[in-house]
Amino acid sequence: MSTNGHEIRNVVLVHGAFADGSGWRGVYDKLTDRGYRVTIVQNPLTSLEDDVAATTRVLDRQNGPTILVGHSWGGTVITEAGAHPKVAGLVYVSALAPDAGETTAQQYEGFAPTPEFVIDVEDGYGFLNHDKFKAGFAADASDADAAFLRDTQVPINMAVFAAPVKNAAWRDKPSWAVIATEDMAFDQAMLQHMATRIGAKITNVSASHALYVTQPGVVSDVIVTAAESAR
Repeated sequence: MSTNGHEIRNVVLVHGAFADGSGWRGVYDKLTDRGYRVTIVQNPLTSLEDDVAATTRVLDRQNGPTILVGHSWGGTVITEAGAHPKVAGLVYVSALAPDAGETTAQQYEGFAPTPEFVIDVEDGYGFLNHDKFKAGFAADASDADAAFLRDTQVPINMAVFAAPVKNAAWRDKPSWAVIATEDMAFDQAMLQHMATRIGAKITNVSASHALYVTQPGVVSDVIVTAAESAR
């Protein structure tokens, strides 16, 4: 399909907390092989404002309509940054999706805890626990891949979870969601609730929270569907 006469060929990928952009390599390869122009944001994870600014800088550089993709905390970032005029559609990959005026922390209210997902906090910044990392974040990854993810993790300023979003781009733009059914970072009911509330077209996949690493085929297929469907 086309947006304003332009086929959508741009994709921007936004990582979440405790991660950097390198985990998107599999999705990047699959999309570039299909002719998409893919850019990966490197979030500083220092504040919602900083991560939105980092994403906006990348969106400013796109040469046409773009599909904006966020994993986990990246969902909060794309919810705010997705108001950018170049964004034609949003893809939430086991991602948070607050409404305008809501904080990320509020999304967890009323849902079950996730005991495998253990955060160690030092000086206000959170790291995922070294020993629990694979179980909580990447249970379906190889030991080597899980170790690389663990050892490249970026700590997040825990204050970000209390920052309200100003805009909810999903209210104005079509959304898709890919949900990992074995996600240990979020209660499954919470993921399904958030995706349903925003009216996303949902794809479920048997995977861990690191589905953007372990299921690049499913994730990239949904992104292509979004690119072909968004107007």
